Amino acid sequence: MYIIKVKGVAKIPDYVQLRDEHFTLLAYFRVDRPDKSLEKIGLGDKATYIMNIIKDLPFGQILKLEI
Repeated sequence: MYIIKVKGVAKIPDYVQLRDEHFTLLAYFRVDRPDKSLEKIGLGDKATYIMNIIKDLPFGQILKLEI
């Protein structure tokens, strides 16, 4: 799975994309509201772990995540 943190501009907030190994979009959510999206794809129990990684991830960088 891959994580991409996207910087928002003006009224558009910062977002996070979670993509699979084929780079298919699994989830797309605001940085400050990840709960429902992570629950929907079955990663609700790993939300704290994922959000700690996202917090330190620079905007625009793609990070491979092993879960």
